[in-house]
Amino acid sequence: MIQRYSRPEMRAIWTDENKLRIWLQIELLASEALVKEGVVPARDFAKIKAGCEAWMADLPGLVARQRELEKVLNHDVIGFTTAVAEKINDQASRWFHFGLTSSDVGDTCYAVQMMQSADLLIADVKTARVAIARRAKEHKFTPCIGRSHGIQAEPTTFGLKLALMYDEFGRALERLTRIRDIVAVGKISGAVGTSAHLSPRVETYVCKKLGIQAAPIATQVVQRDIHAEFQLVLALVGASIERWAVEFRHLQRTEVLEAEEPFTVGQKGSSAMPHKRNPITWERLTGLARVLRGNAVASLENVALWHERDISHSSVERIIFPDSCTLLDYMFGLLTRMMDGLKVYPENMKRNLGLSLGMWNSQTVLLALIRKGLTREAAYALVQTAAMKTWEVKHAGRDDADFLQVLKADPEVAKHFKTGELEKLCSLDFHFKQVNSRFRKLGL
Repeated sequence: MIQRYSRPEMRAIWTDENKLRIWLQIELLASEALVKEGVVPARDFAKIKAGCEAWMADLPGLVARQRELEKVLNHDVIGFTTAVAEKINDQASRWFHFGLTSSDVGDTCYAVQMMQSADLLIADVKTARVAIARRAKEHKFTPCIGRSHGIQAEPTTFGLKLALMYDEFGRALERLTRIRDIVAVGKISGAVGTSAHLSPRVETYVCKKLGIQAAPIATQVVQRDIHAEFQLVLALVGASIERWAVEFRHLQRTEVLEAEEPFTVGQKGSSAMPHKRNPITWERLTGLARVLRGNAVASLENVALWHERDISHSSVERIIFPDSCTLLDYMFGLLTRMMDGLKVYPENMKRNLGLSLGMWNSQTVLLALIRKGLTREAAYALVQTAAMKTWEVKHAGRDDADFLQVLKADPEVAKHFKTGELEKLCSLDFHFKQVNSRFRKLGL
């Protein structure tokens, strides 16, 4: 399923071909810097460059050779450097990987891959927000009941719900933009980060050419709190997707049915019950958000390494980096598709508004009575008594239960209002007078 909807560009970032392409780039830049430092002869660098470019033109071949060598060497980076040395096929190969440690290459590569992934995820959020904004404006004044604790509260509009969603993913955009800069950190400082064998100028040169910052200080690795923050941002953005998946799942319940995910021609909802149209995509998004959170927890476990470095984080990261980035990209593809095709049922919203018999006006009447001089306690007692009478009429099976009529029939309430005043207060227009201002604040 992920292969179906996630971008080929996102999957490509985490392929071995792209990884080894970046490794080649890092190694070439380091050798180039060493030429400037007077360490590597220019003629030898030319041979190194020719060997690297030959593999750059045949990345699948490099991947195959590196894997073949790794089976014997049991070390991925040495398999890589050996494959490149074979291609250089000259004494000049002695300068390849000179003064570097494996993590100089691997961690700096991770920085580039996280940046590349963040760029695509940022584009994903922007695309999703366009779809959300369109539906929000479409239903700007579509009345629906707001709920707290799952119980009907006061009226809102479906457009305001979606405007809230648009705003939440604005924060997701900010988080992804910020984390892109935070993770753009590499290191070319050697086995324990002391730069004993390479001038810091080499590190600065390589990182600048890659468009990232050099870590101000490191051990053998870039510190894993940075990578954990990246995973936490992905998990948090995934949680926002889940938040709305849960909302729309509730709205699709049979007894609510105010909105429904697209049900395509030929689709079947249940192996046993042909009538079913289940919110399976929203449920899928809910489940996948849990995977992102699990990966984030794993990244937190990677922060505490032994001394200047151990390798306990490495196996974890080979899974969670490609999985989380590809997964969130896939989730955004689903989210945008759901928002574009979301079925909205205004008549059902109108029906559901009527279920509480107009009692969603209770706070409006309460505050009106307070303005007229009653204490809050006295006003609350009057309004709650009217509400309880309305429920009693409804539960008695009568069809004339109506909160407004009960209020008007109570002389202790009615005496405080002029003719037509209660009717004006108990209206949707009263609740929706600030809808336009909310949309303006969001630029919608």
